Amino acid sequence: MDPDDSQIPTDPETSRDEPPPSTSPSSDGSKTATDPTEQETPTNTAEQSSQSIEEMLLEFDEQDGLIRDRSLLDPNYVVEEDRIVGRDEQLQEVTKMLRVALGNNRPPNLFLYGPSGTGKSLIMKAVCKNIHKICEARDIKFGTIEVNCQDLDTLNIAVYELAERSADEAGVEVEVPKHGVATKEKWDELYRIVNENFDSVVFVLDELDMLVGRRDKQDPAFSRLLYQLSRAGANDDLTAYISVVAISNDTKMMEAVGSRALSSFTPEDVHFDDYDAKQLQAILRRRQDAFHEGVVDSGVIPLAAAVAAQTHGDARKAIDLMRVAGELAEREGDDGIHEEHVRQAQDKVEKNRVLEVVRGISTQKKICLYATAAVAAQTSNGAARSTTGYRVYQYLTDAIDVDQYYQETYVNKMKELTTYSLLDFERRSHGPSSGMFLEFQFGEQPETILETLREDSRIDMISDHEVASVVNAQIQNET
Repeated sequence: MDPDDSQIPTDPETSRDEPPPSTSPSSDGSKTATDPTEQETPTNTAEQSSQSIEEMLLEFDEQDGLIRDRSLLDPNYVVEEDRIVGRDEQLQEVTKMLRVALGNNRPPNLFLYGPSGTGKSLIMKAVCKNIHKICEARDIKFGTIEVNCQDLDTLNIAVYELAERSADEAGVEVEVPKHGVATKEKWDELYRIVNENFDSVVFVLDELDMLVGRRDKQDPAFSRLLYQLSRAGANDDLTAYISVVAISNDTKMMEAVGSRALSSFTPEDVHFDDYDAKQLQAILRRRQDAFHEGVVDSGVIPLAAAVAAQTHGDARKAIDLMRVAGELAEREGDDGIHEEHVRQAQDKVEKNRVLEVVRGISTQKKICLYATAAVAAQTSNGAARSTTGYRVYQYLTDAIDVDQYYQETYVNKMKELTTYSLLDFERRSHGPSSGMFLEFQFGEQPETILETLREDSRIDMISDHEVASVVNAQIQNET
């Protein structure tokens, strides 16, 4: 027996492992025995937990915070005209072409094209908002029907979405079900809603090139949608004046439009260039009042603009960087927004954007993208040859036992992915012996894309070390 143990009286019914009872002062100054387990156990855990959450919420609510107006940090928010920067020419073009709606006449069809985040949707929303205000004062029933086609799979779904948005704009109900009826019935319902509620309508079809539809059709779904809408007036299906505005990041989208649709659509083209770092700085400074005065360090806006300028001059990314940097600074309890917050925000914004894109693509496209990004991550210039990417793609499809495309189809899938602004490509040759190939260059960090794609359980089945080994071997075999 330990000599110290002999000095401690024990109760035969009490475990030797339990601590001795402690004492606490009583109201008269004497000490009374207390159970130590009662001291360590909260009397009302739920109440204390609830109180802790409430205290945290109230504490945050009482803080001044750093962000004054969060709407200015939303890239989709329609800002005042004086906040629109670097798009004077495009703003004037669109305004001049759509202003005929003010005289209750039919505006022309438009095709707005250029990289993501260059102001295409912003300009359309700003112009249509002003037209609506003037038409309302003149008792002209003008409507803007906007749909984003990225998440629309078929023409049938797209037509119903147009009918639903038209009904929302008019404040009425759609009278046909979403499922179980023919596409023609949905077209008829769209025409009814527009004819009964509007004198003039602008249909804004954002990211129209993403509406591909069924592969067994001769023309893509966006071509058939353009044809039907642009012919509706001539066929007397629509009595209201309509203008169709197609918006796309793909400069070559019109090449895929069928000849019938092209002859009836005949749009006026408006091109949007990348923003440069100087323009991006001006855009962010026009939105700096989103934050309280004096909380944004002098180097923050130039850094956010420089980061966004590296990836296609994307204003959306620049604004997102400022928003996320501000939110990070607030959560950390800092008294200002510093350059370090922008660097932290960059990683988060890139991953969020990639995640948004890859969630909506097929497993085959994910495998194509993963194989190509894996190659780019190990090359000195951050680029991937299509020939090398395809061999890694073959390894991946064998590893997870899925159908394997021919190299031509793999290349076409990768070309389709360029419309998401994740990557670009150029045709190259490294001498007569190597032949021609495409070289893919990523706008985001390839590692970010790989990390995001591994959230797909099928891709995560493959060890990243095995993939790296295969990629390294294939790069060494390049001629």
